[in-house]
Amino acid sequence: MIFFRKDEQLENLGNGILESTWSAFGTLARNQIALTWIVYDPPVPVNTGGALTPDAFWNHPVRGFTYRGVERIYPASVVKLFYLVAVNEWLEKGMSQPSKELERALRDMIVDSSNDATSLVVDILSGTTSGPELSTGPFETWKYQRNIVNRYYQSLGWEEMATINVCQKTWGDGPYGRERAFYGEMLDNRNMVTTNAIARLLHSIVGGVAVSSGRSQAMMALLKRSLKPDDLPTDMEEDQVTGFLGGGLPQDAQIWSKAGWTSQVRHDAAYIELPEQKRPYILVVFTEGKAHAQNRAILPFVSKLVVEAINSL
Repeated sequence: MIFFRKDEQLENLGNGILESTWSAFGTLARNQIALTWIVYDPPVPVNTGGALTPDAFWNHPVRGFTYRGVERIYPASVVKLFYLVAVNEWLEKGMSQPSKELERALRDMIVDSSNDATSLVVDILSGTTSGPELSTGPFETWKYQRNIVNRYYQSLGWEEMATINVCQKTWGDGPYGRERAFYGEMLDNRNMVTTNAIARLLHSIVGGVAVSSGRSQAMMALLKRSLKPDDLPTDMEEDQVTGFLGGGLPQDAQIWSKAGWTSQVRHDAAYIELPEQKRPYILVVFTEGKAHAQNRAILPFVSKLVVEAINSL
């Protein structure tokens, strides 16, 4: 069962937003965007510090809209959300030990989207390291260990997680050695997720039920972004607001998000609270294609239309 119910009102608004986007960005093909949008109607079950038990939370109905939300797409750095939750699960269960270095890596992985930090996190999660190619036996063992995060998400039994692949590090220049071999000859083992899977993961964090309420709140603290121009990084490469969903929000809105971008994709996943609005929401938007990956206007454009739609509800 998908975790939200489809809703005619959101369907009409969502389709209208997509049509406006295609008309504003003529070269954006219909199969180059995917979107999942979850709206929390009062009484809101999220961002309460985990006031609801997991059972009560998962039984609380939410409505949403999705377009191509089950399509498998390369997630770029949005995959770091999956590693963030997994590490917190490992720490909670005593499968990993807390350390200053792990804490620093988690912060840099989410706040600055550091690939080097992510490398350490994946090593800690899987008990593996990068390096030269391995002979068949050791490589089979290594691959099995590296798939531990996939096994964790499969074990949750969520329909949205059935098709995802989250076992690869994120790279600046691409993988080498055993990491390149692990990608597969045609890169067929690279990370792949859906906007629905991300929306559900974010829903669990914001609901305070990802691992535990305390850990969910710690994850929220890392995902929080300031929209004030003075607070934005001067380095455009580290700015996960301008050119992303935060770029279409009023400055007094609040956003918790994780963006991802490469030369081929531009993505963002966010939980958003608007001023004077009783309906917070989750918005996950993925765009593909070289020209659109460079385009810093598409995601803010979609985000702005969603703000208008929320205000119209």
